[in-house]
Amino acid sequence: MLPGPEREDINHGGKVMMPPSALDKLTRLHITYPMMFELVNGAAEKITHAGVLEFIAEEGKIYLPYWMMQTLSLDPGDLLQILSTDLPSGSFIKLQAQSTDFLDISDPKAVLENAFRNFSCLTKGDLFTFAYNDQIYEMSVLETKPATAKGGAVSVLETDLEVDFAPPVGYEEPKKVSGTSTPASGKGKLPTGGMVHSSGSMAQAINYASIAPQSNSAAVGAKAVSSNFLQGGHKLKGSKVPSPKASTPVAGASTNPPQPAAPRPRTNGPQPLRLPPGKYFFGYEIKPVRKKDTENEEKEDSKPHFQGQGQTLRGGTKRKGADGDDNINGKGKEKEENDKAAGTGQRLGGGRTLRDIPKQ
Repeated sequence: MLPGPEREDINHGGKVMMPPSALDKLTRLHITYPMMFELVNGAAEKITHAGVLEFIAEEGKIYLPYWMMQTLSLDPGDLLQILSTDLPSGSFIKLQAQSTDFLDISDPKAVLENAFRNFSCLTKGDLFTFAYNDQIYEMSVLETKPATAKGGAVSVLETDLEVDFAPPVGYEEPKKVSGTSTPASGKGKLPTGGMVHSSGSMAQAINYASIAPQSNSAAVGAKAVSSNFLQGGHKLKGSKVPSPKASTPVAGASTNPPQPAAPRPRTNGPQPLRLPPGKYFFGYEIKPVRKKDTENEEKEDSKPHFQGQGQTLRGGTKRKGADGDDNINGKGKEKEENDKAAGTGQRLGGGRTLRDIPKQ
């Protein structure tokens, strides 16, 4: 185990930790950067490739991710041969998820791009892991290109890598159900919900008259069902109420009260429609809804506007206010007549008029 605090991200990558002496020796050699190594387990004859993360391991030790130890069939303390190598840039890899849980990831491209930041190279046959949303996913490398790469290993650093996916392990493609096929359980029987019509015109095939009643039949049926006065009445006057008789048990007869009859199904609404696959029906009667404004206008137009007998104003009796007006008008007329009489006086002999004669 690596000393110090636990670093979970190291366990889900493709890089190892080596001792400082390895760095001292590598700097004296003519190697290419970034550094990549070939890891060989001679006992199991298994090979993989990895990059280097840090040179902080103890002398004589190397720290590998757990998935890499499983790929090489290594146990802690086993001997491992490490060789510096140069790998070509990869152009294509084919991956296979080891569980169908990988299909639940909404954006696998972004997730893998983030996971490959911890990898320097990939080798055909590797079974690496990566963490996402507190869950560990396993991915197998099925194919790499270019195919001329040594051991099927390619570099994934600073390259345009095309990724293809094989169906995950345990994945089953959904079975395609034909539109004309019928379930095996219903073979020889009619499907639930009514008869399936397959021939004749549409109205005849679906029996339109029975399944699509008139628009007012539903209201009529509801009114009949909700009515509380469906039976005949009985007169109370002069009728004698029969006294209840004592019930005596009769052999073979049930003493339980008669059960009410089961309610009959309502038939006043549209009935279920069963059609063969691929056939549709749009034909129920539509009754347009009338607006309230138009109804009020029609009611006002239907009312008569002029009814009853008319009354004239000439033959009517005068009101009190009218009499007062007439008196005022009469006084005004008399005053005008007096003024006219006074203005048209007659001359007397001395040349004076009646208007000049002083009043006594």
